[in-house]
Amino acid sequence: MMFDFRLKVFYTVAKRLNFTRAAAELFITQPAVTKHIRELEAHFKCSLFERSGNKKITLTAAGETLLVHAEQLFGVYREMEYDMNLLTQSHGGQLRIGASTTVAQYVIPPVLAKFHQKFKNVQVNLISGNTEDIEQALLRKEIELGIVEGMSHHPQIKYEEFLEDEIVLISNSQNKAIQKQTIKPEELKNYALLLREPGSGTLEVILHALKPHGVKLADLQIEMQLGSTESIKSYLINSNCLALISIHAIIPELKNNQFKVIDIKGLTISRSFSFIQTHGHPGALAELFIRFAKSIT
Repeated sequence: MMFDFRLKVFYTVAKRLNFTRAAAELFITQPAVTKHIRELEAHFKCSLFERSGNKKITLTAAGETLLVHAEQLFGVYREMEYDMNLLTQSHGGQLRIGASTTVAQYVIPPVLAKFHQKFKNVQVNLISGNTEDIEQALLRKEIELGIVEGMSHHPQIKYEEFLEDEIVLISNSQNKAIQKQTIKPEELKNYALLLREPGSGTLEVILHALKPHGVKLADLQIEMQLGSTESIKSYLINSNCLALISIHAIIPELKNNQFKVIDIKGLTISRSFSFIQTHGHPGALAELFIRFAKSIT
């Protein structure tokens, strides 16, 4: 990357707050690290780090300011290299992606369509399943990249946030069993509910959000647990149940007044969809897809 190496040294020290670790990471000596930092301090005419007697260092106000700008600069450099590489490289091959059910049905298809328009020589195969299924497929090397929902953090997997989502409480618009527009979290116990199956990231997030309100899975009147959001939606149209579903999954039905959202007082169930890869050297096509998806969402 075409940047002042002294700024890279500063950035590494600022992130590690340790000259020895920064030297090891940069493959230079500790005196060289000190020299680069002193040159920067001389250039800006201010101290960037405060050094205490026990060899601990902290950023000064000037150091904090420089760190913000350094992060922005390195972000611009990464984007520049990415865009320039696209002009000179021919991307081709096969990319196997696994996506949890909600992502596969409602989030990723438009991204895949735009990706194919730009990278026609990349063949993408998509499989879907619940979060647990996709994590296991990644560990078995059946896919190079996963996109999952939920709170799961497997030690062999690297997670990278992709997109925010909200899970909302809904019923069909003609449901006479509930007339309220807002209920308390504990009132969920009073209504028949449709939920996703065990192993679902959606179910995991819901139970995690309800726990601080004293609501457990055993407290709920579960009419049925179904293996897909589409199944829940179809069932809901023909019943007086309630369901907790991703807002991404019901936008057409809300516009057509088939479903209504019921607010839960003091409770917002939010989550992130995340890219997952195994630790180690990332695949070039997987990284290409991640960068592209983030650029258009």
